[in-house]
Amino acid sequence: MTSAQVDKHHDGNGAVPAATADGGEGYQRGLGARQIQMIAIGGAIGTGLFLGAGKGISKAGPSLILAYAIAGFVIFLIMRALGELLLYRPVSGSFSDYAREFIGPFAGFVTGWTYWLFWVVTGITEVTAAAAYMTYWWDIPQWLSALIFTVILYGANLISVKLFGELEFWFSMVKVTAIIGMILICAGILTLGFSDAGDTASVSHLWSHGGFFPNGIGETLMTLQMVMFAFLAVELVGVTAGESKDPKTVLPKAINTVPWRIAVFYVGALIMILSVVPWTHFQPGVSPFVAAFEKMGLAAGAGIVNFVVLTAALSSCNSGMYSTGRMLRDLALNSQGPKLFTRLTASGTPLIGTTFSAALMMVGVWINYQWPGKAFDYVVSFATISGMWAWIVILICQIRYRAKADRGELPRSEFRAPGAPYTSWFALAFIAMVIVMMGIDKDARISLYCAPLWGLILGVAYWVLKRRNPEAAAFRRR
Repeated sequence: MTSAQVDKHHDGNGAVPAATADGGEGYQRGLGARQIQMIAIGGAIGTGLFLGAGKGISKAGPSLILAYAIAGFVIFLIMRALGELLLYRPVSGSFSDYAREFIGPFAGFVTGWTYWLFWVVTGITEVTAAAAYMTYWWDIPQWLSALIFTVILYGANLISVKLFGELEFWFSMVKVTAIIGMILICAGILTLGFSDAGDTASVSHLWSHGGFFPNGIGETLMTLQMVMFAFLAVELVGVTAGESKDPKTVLPKAINTVPWRIAVFYVGALIMILSVVPWTHFQPGVSPFVAAFEKMGLAAGAGIVNFVVLTAALSSCNSGMYSTGRMLRDLALNSQGPKLFTRLTASGTPLIGTTFSAALMMVGVWINYQWPGKAFDYVVSFATISGMWAWIVILICQIRYRAKADRGELPRSEFRAPGAPYTSWFALAFIAMVIVMMGIDKDARISLYCAPLWGLILGVAYWVLKRRNPEAAAFRRR
């Protein structure tokens, strides 16, 4: 649908009809089952595992495995809550649209702009990281690599949603292959005893170096915040709902694979790595995969992991390009953002919103290159709390939706969350505990300082917007 067609599909009050031939929002149903599955997998695997796990291991030892398992269970509850909402009404930009319906227009405004900022900031950090990873092989200016990556991903997102899905499929395939390869190599070392680590590899490493909780349960609990951060972006599958070819079939399958994805790629990988290499050999800031390869005597390991981490960074930036344009268009369709963001290309992609977000990502790369100081770190730290805000909104919306559905006020979803609303309340309590831990940890506390400032900015912006355009305070079902 072109921008002219978008304007044509608005009624006199700015509302959008409930359905159109291509899915209800002007988007094309270009994402198939194979791509949705890999987007879901890729959202759960990122630099938080490939790089960040080293810090968690040094703090909690083998008990980090338990932390990932517990957090993974909570993530599954969040995803099932999201799945119930998606099957009730699959729309792109789902978080803000559901917040608008079940909490209120201001909640939708806050959620949409916060999730947009989350991906802009994430895109800035990831494209900068990707450029830094390139220097491992070639001595080229970091800004040049950042520019090339941004332009390529921007172009791919403008061509079609199918190309975005294809890129994400192969990015995720690289990450999955790397982890499965590591698991198989470690399994071979444990059973056959080859490589430099063959003589010492043993599952007893999981409890023989100070026990399973070598630094106490308290340190394990403190790692939960880092673990939860590693799962940020797993909810991205919800943003794809409006462009899935068969959302009622594909989305439940993707969501139901969350447990085994976490069991294999996080819990399984860590069990294997920590069985081959004692946890005391890992250090903060060093990828546990790189450390394990070095211990095994596999010289090519560092280069392999660098390629995988580069892929993970590009995957995250690709997702950022995709989601920011959709979030801005969702806000614009509800009169909570500039109307120009509603425009779509002939291939059904939000041209202006994606371009605006990509431009900000490029400005951020330049700022990071010129002034890589504390100010930028503060902005980056805000990404963590803003990402968790989406989870909180999902859970609250599901609780309110379930109550209305049970009273017969809304149709019941075909994909109901098991144990809800009690499981949703449990997940909310868990997130609240993680936020408290962030307040205790001086390194993560800055995230909580940024949140009230952003909330104040949004509050003032919404007040001004509502005075100028009362439609911003109205919910319109799409």
